[in-house]
Amino acid sequence: MTLDLLLEGGRVVTCEGDTPLKGRALNVGVRDERVAYLGTSAPTARQTVDVSGLLLLPGLVDPHTHLVFAGSRAEEFARRMAGASYHEIAAAGGGIAATVRYTRETSDEELLELARRRVLALRAAGVTSIEVKSGYGLSTEHELRLLRVARRLDHEGLARIRTTFLGAHALPPEHTGDRDRYVDEVVAEQLPAVAASGLADACDVYCDEGAFTLAQARRVLEQALALGLAVRAHVGQFADLGGAELAAELGALSADHLEEVSDAGLDALAKAGTVAVLLPGAWSTLRQAAPRAERFRAAGVTVAIGTDLNPGTSPTTDLPLMAALAVRDAGLTTEEALLGITRHAARAAGLDAGTIRVGGPADIAAFTLSDARALPYALGGVRPSLVLLRGRVVVRNETPQLW
Repeated sequence: MTLDLLLEGGRVVTCEGDTPLKGRALNVGVRDERVAYLGTSAPTARQTVDVSGLLLLPGLVDPHTHLVFAGSRAEEFARRMAGASYHEIAAAGGGIAATVRYTRETSDEELLELARRRVLALRAAGVTSIEVKSGYGLSTEHELRLLRVARRLDHEGLARIRTTFLGAHALPPEHTGDRDRYVDEVVAEQLPAVAASGLADACDVYCDEGAFTLAQARRVLEQALALGLAVRAHVGQFADLGGAELAAELGALSADHLEEVSDAGLDALAKAGTVAVLLPGAWSTLRQAAPRAERFRAAGVTVAIGTDLNPGTSPTTDLPLMAALAVRDAGLTTEEALLGITRHAARAAGLDAGTIRVGGPADIAAFTLSDARALPYALGGVRPSLVLLRGRVVVRNETPQLW
């Protein structure tokens, strides 16, 4: 068998098995966009790349982003840092509603170009797989626009993209004061249109204080399941409404945020196999206490980490920095953090990614690191020397070893 590509001379961290972070001297062979060889010999290949001195990790996976949007909320950030609360800003027309206004006014091509830049910034940090939510359109027409943009990013081969419909993200201005009527629209109009379009892989809902109630979230997610979509949920960012239990009951891929969650909610997530996605960018920006990793660990909950890339509460494309904050703020171990941006993140996003294994996708991020644990040890700024996506080199940098 002739390989398409051979990566020779690196140390491979597979993120698989009982010792997922143990680096081993292995060559990696690629054929037809997948890993076809892992071993110490040098099979025949059409192209060989010397990766001596590099640590090869699976391409990183960001399981929670809102990257299709327009507009800055820097002024709002300044107000928040001066003492205004998230809810005060939202009540004054800021927050998600402000981004909805900017996004609706922006053309598809402008949205696509902005989203491209964000994907390329994520990729420059070693991210090859990204979950992308809508949620800044809040009408059938505009939610479909955002999902089309996200799908184009995938079709252009910029990253592996998993799309999520988030029509129940906030109340749009045309439905002010009537949340139930807007939920009716999401269930009866938006969701069927999204499912018929084939533009979404999953459906999300924001179930929290000031957002949607538990009963409203149930309506949305049950309709999504009936239409054949996977489900996930934003829950427990500000208040525990029982959203973790609902996500578990419905077999959700993930429950995200969870700054506020009961022991019963954690037990339910563990039993259902629903992944908890922690979002350090949001808790840092909002000056919230981070969830405690020991509670998740004791309950047996699988934990992933996302950027929550969005213009209001987490304007970042630095997934390794999020892993570093999860260790420092929430108490994850370095191993938990690394698996949280690879194998466990892929599971949360419903993606075949996050490990290096024969038969698996040839998505690899190669770093000039002495140890895999140096990724969450460094406080941001870690960048790979080489990134493979679907077996093709898409990033190549001369990156000196710092850690």
